[in-house]
Amino acid sequence: MTEPDHRDGTGTGTTPSAPPSGPTAQPPRQRTAAEATTGRPTAPVANAPSGDQPPGLHPARRPAATPQRTLHMIGNAHLDPVWLWPWQEGYQETRATFWSAIHRMEEYPDFVFTCNQVVLLSWVEESDPELFARIRERVAEGRWQMVGGWWVEPDCNMPSGESFVRQGLYGQRYLKEKFGVTATVGMNVDPFGHNGMLPQILRGQGMHAYCFLRPGPHESHLTGTAFWWESPDGSRVLAYRIPFEYCSPPGDVAGQTDKSLGVLDHGLGDMMIYFGVGNHGGGPTRANIESIHRYDRMGSFGRMVISSPARYFDEFAKNQGEEGLAKLPVWRDDLQMHAPGCYSAHSGIKLWQRRAQAAILSAERWAVLGSTLFGLDYPTDDLGRAWRQILFNQFHDVLPGSAIESAYDDARDQLGEAVAVAKRIITRTHNVIARHVDIPLVEGTQPVLVFNPHPWPVTAQVELQYGTQPTGVHVVDADDRVTLAQRTQSVATTDDKGRGATVFEAVLPPLGYRLYRLRSGAASADTPVGERHAGTLRATDTVLENDLLRVEIDPETGWLRGLLDKRTGVDLVAGARGEHTQICQDPTDTWGHRVVSYRWPGAPMRTSRVTLREAGPLRARLRVERAWNRSTMVEEFILGHRDDHVEVRVTLDWREQAHLLKLCFPTAVSDPVATYEIPFGSIGQPVDGGENPAQSWVDVSGTVDGRPAGLAVVNNAKHGYDVSPGDPDGDTPSIGITAVRSPVYSWHDPRQLDPDGFYSYQDQGIQSFRYLLVPHGGDWRQAGLFRRAAELGAPVRAMLESFHRGPLPAQQSYLSDGGDQVMVTAVKGHEDGGGAPDLVVRAVETTGRPARARIDLPVLGRVIEADFGPSQLRTFRVPVNGGAVREVDLIEWDLAEASPGSVTESAIPAAPGGRRSTEPDRESSDATMPAERLAPNQRRREGG
Repeated sequence: MTEPDHRDGTGTGTTPSAPPSGPTAQPPRQRTAAEATTGRPTAPVANAPSGDQPPGLHPARRPAATPQRTLHMIGNAHLDPVWLWPWQEGYQETRATFWSAIHRMEEYPDFVFTCNQVVLLSWVEESDPELFARIRERVAEGRWQMVGGWWVEPDCNMPSGESFVRQGLYGQRYLKEKFGVTATVGMNVDPFGHNGMLPQILRGQGMHAYCFLRPGPHESHLTGTAFWWESPDGSRVLAYRIPFEYCSPPGDVAGQTDKSLGVLDHGLGDMMIYFGVGNHGGGPTRANIESIHRYDRMGSFGRMVISSPARYFDEFAKNQGEEGLAKLPVWRDDLQMHAPGCYSAHSGIKLWQRRAQAAILSAERWAVLGSTLFGLDYPTDDLGRAWRQILFNQFHDVLPGSAIESAYDDARDQLGEAVAVAKRIITRTHNVIARHVDIPLVEGTQPVLVFNPHPWPVTAQVELQYGTQPTGVHVVDADDRVTLAQRTQSVATTDDKGRGATVFEAVLPPLGYRLYRLRSGAASADTPVGERHAGTLRATDTVLENDLLRVEIDPETGWLRGLLDKRTGVDLVAGARGEHTQICQDPTDTWGHRVVSYRWPGAPMRTSRVTLREAGPLRARLRVERAWNRSTMVEEFILGHRDDHVEVRVTLDWREQAHLLKLCFPTAVSDPVATYEIPFGSIGQPVDGGENPAQSWVDVSGTVDGRPAGLAVVNNAKHGYDVSPGDPDGDTPSIGITAVRSPVYSWHDPRQLDPDGFYSYQDQGIQSFRYLLVPHGGDWRQAGLFRRAAELGAPVRAMLESFHRGPLPAQQSYLSDGGDQVMVTAVKGHEDGGGAPDLVVRAVETTGRPARARIDLPVLGRVIEADFGPSQLRTFRVPVNGGAVREVDLIEWDLAEASPGSVTESAIPAAPGGRRSTEPDRESSDATMPAERLAPNQRRREGG
């Protein structure tokens, strides 16, 4: 046993205070014999002294003048596992902080400790089993209260909807497994804003209430303390804005209480006030607790009781009654805005997170197909390990870019581990599927299997590298029909004339695969054509045009002069005014404290070159190069022959310190309305140039010359946006993306930078990202933005394959959501299913309108049909061995009450599996390359 001494609870390196005495109206801690009274006559004590309470102080009634309220004092230890220190330091501090809480419980029988962030408990479990056992005892006793229910306190705007689900999935399941409890109160005290879909997510994770601090009363139109917070589907949680601060100094709590009462809504009666040393851990101290006992006896602030959020909400609901609860205000919006610079600080962590989240969701889908149809064990442990790395690095000082520089070395490595785990799972499953596909030997061809991770049909431009093809290639499908393709630049720069690259159009089934083949040389004129005939595609040095869009680039500015949507006849940018690039000095700190907007007039980057790189027949590609000072940016505009959007690939080499770059998208839209993507949904925001967080897309809709029209920008890496109204005599309305900011790492107002100091600045160097320009007829719901964003973030995957016989057809779909307004967001194995789990399928209504959805599951030969309310999220457990489909909550436990909306199921033909031998025949395995007769020094045995 290596229990530390009973030091005070102020974190590592603190010294113990003098032995405290017990409270008056609360049970005292044990006293030594030396502290016994002298026996001399004494008068009763009025009130109580400051500091440690005298021994033998008898309980007394509070004065009649005591305020008629109970202050629930919430003893907690906010611990940032990473911030101004690395995670390894947070790991150690967790043990010190939790031992302190255990010791305070031993000293004060009334002390209750409120604990959140499940990762901290997992660290203690693996490093200090004695402490973990003590915590379990206190949890069983009811004095160690679990709240939050999430792996960490994440940033509550930037992670995907599925990430918020997994915070609770891994958090609540851990609490249930290790302690036999789950959290009923959500708690994110330190994040800088909270997206409007959280109430539905919290309710789906078994939590009915929510505690937060930001935005404060000075940062939002929300002025109350307690209110109903309602998400777009109608789900509600009882929310409580923590007054003043979530942590306190280590001494007397009077200052904390005074300041908290100054901002609380006194009409509520009983209230919560948080105390305990925090940020670097520590927790409630003896001095904290002694002062609570003192002021409780004196009646200074009312009755004071060391309590928990769950107890407070229970008593609050009882005191208010149904009538009082019904009168509470209802907030139907997100909770913003604090520190908007966090949505653009450190571009790397934003991109790494987006990539990791997309990769692990794809891995889950392929893994459950592998376990269901191909005899593979479902990799629950590997997926869980990867998810926990992702969730940890969504912490509200990591993902927002506000941690120290070295923290991002760790984040890169940890998220890289998650991506590597996902890639191994995907590659393994794809190879297992591929070896079961029937691919007969066809001389002079190279089989290619293309896998679609999305549960809807996808048509994609697949870029593929190849070798030993000195005459180039064309691409055919399994029926030997030509699919559109063209040569593109290889990623290899060698003298090997056989190496090259092609880009071809793949038309793919939902969550499935399709077989294509490379053939040497050009296709003959009489070769049949596949299902997608070539459309019109014209390209010049300034114009890209197909049958749907016409894009014109101004060679002076390098930006759009025209974006004509031929379907509506509306040009979205004709007559638009404003620069595409705006560079400003940025003297604000890393967080962007007290920033309202980053949309300020700036210096434009100057165009240095415009070059046509590719010109059909599949796609055209126009390259625009720009520079400003020491920084350069390349944008490559890509238009496919049938595309209804323009893809732009950006390579930015940023060399500016304390500057920012806004990418602006001026439009000709009048009366603009702005819509931003949030996790699992969307939200309207004012058109005022204010900086706002969002997921992958922002849309502006209105009219152009009296006709409804809109433009959306979809991207794969950024989270800080604005929509500016423009100026009657200046710029027109536009969307803005804060592409890069370069503040000093972890620089926090009001600290002033030393003009002669040496600092490290963020985002120096090269970064790459992509965005789509999506014109539409005025209703973003018709533009498929959620699905476009998913496809941009998780491209299809192509793999070269060999020849062999097999039971699987040339193409196969395993699950489809129909591609309409209800979108499947997760396909995975059930957490309790072992190596061959049931399927878990989650879907969300994306347009804010009710819908009836059909989800086809050829993987199991079943169909689910279900009603969805506006913005409703539903999760289904589908048994792999028969049995009824059951709806489950977000922890994957059966619902206590049936969700509104009917669910029916029926049968469809099942997809074939592959669990038998698929050894290639000897002749097929000797076909070493597709063009062996054309490549020198390559021989094979002739078949006969």
